Amino acid sequence: MTGSDRRQLSPPRKRRRRSQWRGLLYIAPAMLLVIVFFVAPVLFTGWMSLHNWPLMGASRWIGFNNYIRMFNDNRFILALNFTAYYTVIVTIAIFAVAFPLAIFVEKHRRFVSAYRTIIFLPVVVGLATSSLLWVWLANVDSGFIGPALRALGLVAKSPNLMANFDTAFATIVVMVVWKIAGFTMIILLTGLQAIPSELTEAARIDGAGRWQRFRHLTLPLMRKTIALALIVSVTGSILAFDQFYIMTSGGPQNRMISVVYYIFNQSFVSFNLGYGAALSIVLLAILVVISIAQLWLLRVGEERP
Repeated sequence: MTGSDRRQLSPPRKRRRRSQWRGLLYIAPAMLLVIVFFVAPVLFTGWMSLHNWPLMGASRWIGFNNYIRMFNDNRFILALNFTAYYTVIVTIAIFAVAFPLAIFVEKHRRFVSAYRTIIFLPVVVGLATSSLLWVWLANVDSGFIGPALRALGLVAKSPNLMANFDTAFATIVVMVVWKIAGFTMIILLTGLQAIPSELTEAARIDGAGRWQRFRHLTLPLMRKTIALALIVSVTGSILAFDQFYIMTSGGPQNRMISVVYYIFNQSFVSFNLGYGAALSIVLLAILVVISIAQLWLLRVGEERP
C-alpha cells in the first residue's frame, strides 16, 4: 500500500485496525502460553511417535510403525473397549443423578442454597484424594461400606469390594458419580434457570402436565446445555486414570486398564516412549472428534441467517 493510499483510509477503518491490533496485544500472553504448553508439546509428541524412543539411548526413526503396531495390540484394543464401556456407564449414571438434583435445587425452597453447597462440595475434592478416601471406605477390615452392608442385612460378612471386577467397577462408578454429579448439576442448573418462566407458566395454563412440560419444553430449550454437560462428562471419562491407578492398579486380572492408564504403562513402566507418544496422538484425535461433535450438537437446530 502506497503512502497516498494510506492517507485515503477512512478514520473508522483506521480505528478498526487499531482496535484489532490492540485485541491481538491483549491475547498475546494467552497465545504464548498455549503455544509453549500445548502446541509445542503436541508437535514434539508427534515427532516422538515416529521414532523408537527408549528412555536411555538414541532414538531411531521408524515412521508410522508405532501406529501400525496399534492394530495388532490386543491390550490396547481391550483398553479402548473398557474405556468406552466405562464412559457410557459413568455418563448415564452422572446424568441420572445430576438432572434430578438440578431440578430439585432449581426450585425456590427453604435451605436451597445449603442443598446446592452440600451437593457441590465433593467437586472441590481432588480426584486422587477422593480415590484414596473410597479405598479406605471399601476396605474389608477397617472400611465403612462393609459394616453398613452388614447392618442393612444385605451381606453376612464384609465383602472385599476390590476383589472382583463387578464390585470394584461399581465402587469406582459410585465414587465418580459422587465426585462429579455436583459439577454436572451446576451446568444443568444454569440451563434450567435460563428458561423463561413465562413459557413454563403458559404451558401449565394450557393444561400441559409435568412430564409434557419437561419433554416438550424443558429438554428442547436445554439442548445446548445438555450437549455441553455431555461432552464434558464424556471427555473426562475418556481421560480417566487416577481412580483406576489408585483404587485397583488396573485389576482385578488387568480388566480395569483405561487408555490413559495403558499409555502410562507403555511410557513410564515399559519405557516405550515412542509407542506411548503414538497412543497419545491417537487419543488426542479421538478427543478432537468429540470436540467437533460438540460444536455440531451446539449448532443443531439453530436458525441460519
